[in-house]
Amino acid sequence: MRKELIIPNGQAEKASRWLDLENLAKVELSSEDPLHPIESALPPGTGGGWLASQLGPQTIRIVFDTPQFVRQVYLEFKEEKLSRTQEFLLRWSPDQGQSYREIVRQQYNFHPPGTALEREEYQVNLSGVTVLELQLTPDLGGAEVLASLARLLVA
Repeated sequence: MRKELIIPNGQAEKASRWLDLENLAKVELSSEDPLHPIESALPPGTGGGWLASQLGPQTIRIVFDTPQFVRQVYLEFKEEKLSRTQEFLLRWSPDQGQSYREIVRQQYNFHPPGTALEREEYQVNLSGVTVLELQLTPDLGGAEVLASLARLLVA
């Protein structure tokens, strides 16, 4: 007997649009809290996100095994305790990190509980991406706070 699972229109596209980063790339990090590893920020629907183990600016670099076509990047940040101004830089490389091209640099003000969540979705058309890099400065005001990332998805 042959079987096929019927998926309603639209749900199949949503379920499969994100790249399987765990099998397509390695991740390089400037630091990581063992209780909040980067894996918990990458696949949809799992984990509580990544947390740095050291204060100050942090880098998360996705190094693809083979060049990828990237059409979308989704970032989600949460801050439920401290008011602060965060900056991030998202950039990509076509040549294993020898040169980079900026996608976006943005600052965001967290003021919990009212503004404790930042979601950004970027539509891009990047061919031959070998490295996708996220640089985080968790507080431009100089407060001692650990960088965090709730979710990073790439399509």
